[in-house]
Amino acid sequence: MTGKSIEEVAVEISLLVREIVGAGRKDLLLKAIGSSLLEELRIEAARAKLSRLLITKDNRFILVDYNKEVELQPVHKAVYMLFLAHPEGIRFKQLGDYREELTRYYMATAKMMDKEKIMEGVGMLVNPLNNSINEKCSRIKKTFMDLMDEYSANYYIICGHAQKHVAGTSKVWYERLKVITLPRELVINETNII
Repeated sequence: MTGKSIEEVAVEISLLVREIVGAGRKDLLLKAIGSSLLEELRIEAARAKLSRLLITKDNRFILVDYNKEVELQPVHKAVYMLFLAHPEGIRFKQLGDYREELTRYYMATAKMMDKEKIMEGVGMLVNPLNNSINEKCSRIKKTFMDLMDEYSANYYIICGHAQKHVAGTSKVWYERLKVITLPRELVINETNII
């Protein structure tokens, strides 16, 4: 280490970046940074401009800092609430384990809907042989993508996440989970159901 603080190093890097850009050599800058770090930096930049997500008492979803409502059908809101309530992630194949919780969210978001229809809809969502959950997640993704840029939207959508596990031996296996990566401190929940 040079004895400089990280802040001093950052100032130095900033000056060097300006010099390289001023010389018209962004190609060298990209080579120095590397594409994987560049992708991480783009994600970090998106994270800095994320909006708080307000779930109102009447189950409306509002992106507070964008002053926009996320307009979803009750079934989509129920699915979203389920995944918000489980930041650790859920395997689609195990949605049946969440039937009661999903039913509770759906009944709260679809107050005027017939209970039998709700139960039928939940049955389709938790059935691993039915594509309903994938369709609902695609609709949620499209709604958020219509409201913001791709990098920001990736924090709000239900997306795949592989969690690495190492057994007591040399075996490594991955658990395929679906998660919403939005930092939960950005979620303002006025309901009493999540």
